[in-house]
Amino acid sequence: MFVFYSNLRLYDVQVLAIEEEGSLKGLVLCLIQGEGGRLKRRLTARAIISGGPLLADDISDAALRMLLEATIQTMKHRSIYIETRNLNDYSRWRQSFEACGFQYVPHLNFHQDTSSVKAVDSHLNRTRKRHVRVGLRDGATLEQATTEAEVAEFYRILTHLYRHKVKKPLPTQEFFLQLAHQPMAKILTVNYQGHVIGGMAYIELPGKVGYEWYVCGMDDTYKNLYPSELATYAGLRCAVQSGCPRFDYMGAGKPGESYGVRDFKAQFGGTLVEHGRFLKVNNPLIYKAGCTVISLLNHLKK
Repeated sequence: MFVFYSNLRLYDVQVLAIEEEGSLKGLVLCLIQGEGGRLKRRLTARAIISGGPLLADDISDAALRMLLEATIQTMKHRSIYIETRNLNDYSRWRQSFEACGFQYVPHLNFHQDTSSVKAVDSHLNRTRKRHVRVGLRDGATLEQATTEAEVAEFYRILTHLYRHKVKKPLPTQEFFLQLAHQPMAKILTVNYQGHVIGGMAYIELPGKVGYEWYVCGMDDTYKNLYPSELATYAGLRCAVQSGCPRFDYMGAGKPGESYGVRDFKAQFGGTLVEHGRFLKVNNPLIYKAGCTVISLLNHLKK
């Protein structure tokens, strides 16, 4: 991931690591993200640790705190806040994070059994089973993008979704073109009559876990083919084929808040988990102002 992000012009990525007795025990990859021109990027800069730090089971508390403190020192003048977006259970290290000034923020996710096709299909609810069956029966196919044109079609659909519904920042097309060439990634597509009508950016750790990173579909245009549902199903099937016993949906919102994406993901039958996030605010004034603006914008959307 360090090599991938380093080759993209819009990203600043930093890696910190710690050893104990000659062995690597912890590693943090911080991706500094921001939007717009130079001033706006400074006002929106955040350091994201996607997935959470990589920690050895036997890392000492002292080593972990040293790694976290080094991360804070490196990022404090370069980002408004630092956030670890945990995809695994970090509860045993929570006390160390909090001792270094991180706040635990509850956040939900779904994990799904992909040990076999039978396991995947058995967890789908009745509606999802019917939609998958109908979409495939009526001519939709599940493919992997092999050309830049196919990636561009996928990106066009994804851009429309983010611009009109999600209304959150989206990486550039170059991001996905480069991602498609990474050994751990695939752009999975839903095709119909020679055109891409949906898809997913799929990442995997072979033999361990597959990740749904970005997913989209032309559901209004091809409502009887259910392209978004087929795109997620394609990811589940890909995880099975790669020998990954688990599929990770990479987030399902905050507990206690309604979230349509969570409702959609729930119907595929995964297990709801809460591994949360750790948040360290470096600039409280700008952070609070940003939260206020986002809250107002969300209120206007409603």
